[in-house]
Amino acid sequence: MAKLLVVDDEPNIVFSIEACLSSPELDVISACTGRAGIDLVRDQRPDAVILDVRLPDMSGLDVYDRIRSLDPRLPVIMLTAFARPETAIEAMQRGAFEYLLKPVDFARMREVVRKALAVSRFSRVPAVLADAPAPDRLADRIVGQSTSMQEVYKTIGRVAAQDATVLILGESGTGKELVARALYHYSKRNAQPFLAINCAALPESLLESELFGHERGAFTGADQRRIGKFEQVNGGTIFLDEIGDMTPATQAKALRLLQQQQFERIGGNVTITTDVRIIAATNKDLLTLVDQGKFRADLYYRLCGFTVHLPSLRDRREDIELLTDHFIDLYNHELERNVRSVTTPVRQALEQYSWPGNIRELQSAIQFAMLHATADVLTIDCLPKSCLVDTAGAAGAGSTDDDVSQLVAQLLADGRGDIYHRVLATVDRVVLGDVLRYVDNHQQQAAELLGISRMTLRSKLRALGLAPERTPVERPPVG
Repeated sequence: MAKLLVVDDEPNIVFSIEACLSSPELDVISACTGRAGIDLVRDQRPDAVILDVRLPDMSGLDVYDRIRSLDPRLPVIMLTAFARPETAIEAMQRGAFEYLLKPVDFARMREVVRKALAVSRFSRVPAVLADAPAPDRLADRIVGQSTSMQEVYKTIGRVAAQDATVLILGESGTGKELVARALYHYSKRNAQPFLAINCAALPESLLESELFGHERGAFTGADQRRIGKFEQVNGGTIFLDEIGDMTPATQAKALRLLQQQQFERIGGNVTITTDVRIIAATNKDLLTLVDQGKFRADLYYRLCGFTVHLPSLRDRREDIELLTDHFIDLYNHELERNVRSVTTPVRQALEQYSWPGNIRELQSAIQFAMLHATADVLTIDCLPKSCLVDTAGAAGAGSTDDDVSQLVAQLLADGRGDIYHRVLATVDRVVLGDVLRYVDNHQQQAAELLGISRMTLRSKLRALGLAPERTPVERPPVG
């Protein structure tokens, strides 16, 4: 269970935050003074902190500095009731995660805390290589003994400690984020913060502001100075996921940052110098984008000095059995199950399927199977219907009226509840997978062909385990 510390001397604020955020996945603890908050950070090791700027015994900045000295990776969210929150902004320049204004917008707070807890997990829970000793069971392991994965391990070993920019290439779901975390874990900066930014998830203006910050009045709605991530994570590591979706204007700023470790906030003319290691990743062919004029050639060559090529799961089928057993072990603990074996038909089905969603899809399929298992053995009827294929690898079950009828009959016979949504999920997995493959995983084109919004498509993909999902309570894909 994740743990959030609230340091505030107003009981009604603490009560409201506890009521808003407490859940079976999140324990909220509190302190009413700065010194008590520092003691709780030392003794309880929370995953994130909400810290009031003004406290009865110490200033928020002093408390922040003490917390930072105890754990530089701990995300601290500053909270202020003042219209000109200079102290909170100063704390962000020193590395605080975010600042929020009172009266509290609890919807905004929930989102900021969710991101802070995810960041905390990424930086605290190590990602280790296949045979490396793990410090504890929570460590996320990169699994695979194939020749192509051995090359991945060698590359990580060569470049992790060199403090150089690294580009990770691979299809969606191959485990690029996990490799980025392994590079961070084995680096010289592993005691400093680690942040992951998805360049495809934010529109251009928001992405540029998120990375570089902005000055007050830089654009409509910019009512306060914002400190960007490159300034905030000084001394740490930033993972730029889906960098192939970065716009030309942001690419130009990123190039300068790589070359000189310098940038300006949006609307500002003060040059800011930072010290950040960049790890980038994409599922796109950057050379093709360079040829099309959609990606800067100079930025590409800056990024690709050290490159990690992640193979698709269909190109490392000899690892499917290892991955299957790894996920069974993982979900035996997380779901409190006791699956001990897998039948031969299940092994064959998993090896024959083409896995367009790669390891993320396999992980989702194993989770689905274990939730549907009624004994300590995984049988073929436990698997999602979309994973049952013919020997040619074409999607089979679930794609015709008869198959849907058989699925409904099976669910009825098994006494399963929520049949409507289970069938819809099976159909969605087939339809969305086929359409995405047709458009080479271009989500906007897929959404247009499907007749739904891109937001709806992304939501469905996340629900099916076919799109990146970063939450504090779920483990990222392993591969």
